[in-house]
Amino acid sequence: MQVSLVITSYNYARYIERAIRSAMDQSLPKNRYEIIVVDDCSTDKTRNILENYRDEIRLVYFDENKGLAAARNEGIKRAKGMYVVFLDADDYLQHDLLKIQSVFLNENNKLDAVSVDYYLVNEIGDHIELVSAKEKPIACGVMFRKDRLFDIGLYDEKFQAREEEDLRIRFLKKYEVYNIILPLYRYRRHADNLTNNAGKMKEFKKMLKTKHKKK
Repeated sequence: MQVSLVITSYNYARYIERAIRSAMDQSLPKNRYEIIVVDDCSTDKTRNILENYRDEIRLVYFDENKGLAAARNEGIKRAKGMYVVFLDADDYLQHDLLKIQSVFLNENNKLDAVSVDYYLVNEIGDHIELVSAKEKPIACGVMFRKDRLFDIGLYDEKFQAREEEDLRIRFLKKYEVYNIILPLYRYRRHADNLTNNAGKMKEFKKMLKTKHKKK
């Protein structure tokens, strides 16, 4: 197994099927990657949808809501692939993402992780803006060598927001992320994005600064 694609979900029943279909429709041969879905105790119809795909994906259900960092850590721990890439349940992938990223890692042992540029899309999938992941990095659509993630201690589960910023700070202290200038990820903007929760984002920005002693 080469790549483990980890989808994390919490109450995104209206979006998750698109995410799963984009994961299943990758050009990388099926025997070279797996799809793991970690559901963080959703209370909507997410579970009903996931059960329809039980034969094609690996399912993990939390009995209590633990947060995104814990869900991603669970996916990493269960991953059988050498490489791990995250997909949020409200986002989706371009057809060649796994193939292109894995080629970069396969052919260059000096690369620790590879990101890709992305399109911001609206609720129905229309492109809003092309964004450079080098200038505005996001947590998903980055393929990591799994051992590097274990080496830095995975996600800090105390963070209920900005967990990806904390991970990136720690990752970049020791490793590098190489950005591929191709828009292969689709980042959906909608009213329920966690980043719209100003209070929570402010709270964990303070925690982030304290942890890393930023002024």
